[in-house]
Amino acid sequence: MRKLLYALAASMLLLTSWAHAAPELRSDHPERYTVVKGDTLWDISARFLNNPWYWPEIWHVNPQVANPHLIYPGDELALVYIDGKPRVTKVSSDRVVKLSPKVRSEPIDTPIPAIPLDAISSFLTDTRIVDVEALNGAPYVLEGEDGRIITGAGDRIYARGEKPADNVGVFRRSKEFRDPETGEFLGLEARSIARGEVIAENKDVLTLRLKQSNEEVRIGDRLLVGEERRITTSFLPSSPDSDIEAQMISVDGGVSQIGQFDVVAINRGEREGLKPGNVMAVLKSGNLVRDPVTNETIELPSERAGLMMVFQTYEKMSYGLILQATRPLSVGDKVTNP
Repeated sequence: MRKLLYALAASMLLLTSWAHAAPELRSDHPERYTVVKGDTLWDISARFLNNPWYWPEIWHVNPQVANPHLIYPGDELALVYIDGKPRVTKVSSDRVVKLSPKVRSEPIDTPIPAIPLDAISSFLTDTRIVDVEALNGAPYVLEGEDGRIITGAGDRIYARGEKPADNVGVFRRSKEFRDPETGEFLGLEARSIARGEVIAENKDVLTLRLKQSNEEVRIGDRLLVGEERRITTSFLPSSPDSDIEAQMISVDGGVSQIGQFDVVAINRGEREGLKPGNVMAVLKSGNLVRDPVTNETIELPSERAGLMMVFQTYEKMSYGLILQATRPLSVGDKVTNP
């Protein structure tokens, strides 16, 4: 009974801490801010809040402004208080249409993104996580036109296998991800190499014209159905709905240290409740030291060292972008609720 009471008390304490969690204004926050080209929602949130992932809780929609849910360069934001609570609202915009007898000028309406999209665009549009069987069973490149072994955009290539679609992507086997704790297979990364169109079929031999390439297409590369995944700018910073502990299991580019705007893979995904826009705190693993008295090896406590936003989720794993890093991070560091 005593253990049950302790458990109930601990649960109530956890619920209370969640209930009292709230946006914290920075001591040096501006009263007004004009959005400029190159801003992101994260940048602006960090100007007003110590915990930028609470931005949705202080954003106040002004129904008198066109597109009140979107923020554009030239928009003026103001900090106001409604029922005693701080709110940020859009109060004006420089996005006007100017008419004259000779020239008609209209700025392009491009809302600012949540995070720097150029850092993650290749992951949102091309690179994907697949099953090993799906990739191994896909058609494969035989050679290029005139027997070339390396080809690119504008070239013809030949492949063997059942046509997946008229428009296909050319992919190369990349990293195989496994959970560092359990060894469970999490997925295989298929890296996008090119896009092409099937222009002829001769039994199981396919002729393709490459329309776009990121790097040279090689013999053995695989063909998968092309996905037209639009880059979303709509996800907003948020805390996960439940407590999640994960590890960074890979970093894009094969570097040894991880810093701001690096893309990382973590060993948690949709089945654990992660969603695009979820913000996670990164904990730098403590050093291993030898106890001078007992001669034991002791791991020092992990320390908070950065913030990551999840931008692409799969069933068992996710990709995230490092938004803040106060020290160099590395594969194996933990991520948890902010």
